[in-house]
Amino acid sequence: MSRRYADGLGFGDVFGRTEAGPDGDEDYAVRTIPAARALKTYRCPGCDHEIPPGVAHIVAWPRDGDMDDRRHWHRGCWNGRHTRRITRRWS
Repeated sequence: MSRRYADGLGFGDVFGRTEAGPDGDEDYAVRTIPAARALKTYRCPGCDHEIPPGVAHIVAWPRDGDMDDRRHWHRGCWNGRHTRRITRRWS
């Protein structure tokens, strides 16, 4: 696992921003994916619904994580992550 993300040289600094994660206890790298670059279907952990191709959304992952920790969120689900629980977790 690459730790480039933890040393300040990772994708969060280059392409996005850092925000509090869903539980509020961990920093997440956050990146906006425009509709034109959304080419695959993903499942949002905030609502457990699909994000179809062509829909702008958010990609977020723990700052100390790696690319396998990335999750694709609807913008509204990411913005409401502190007021409701995550509906889907990956182990």
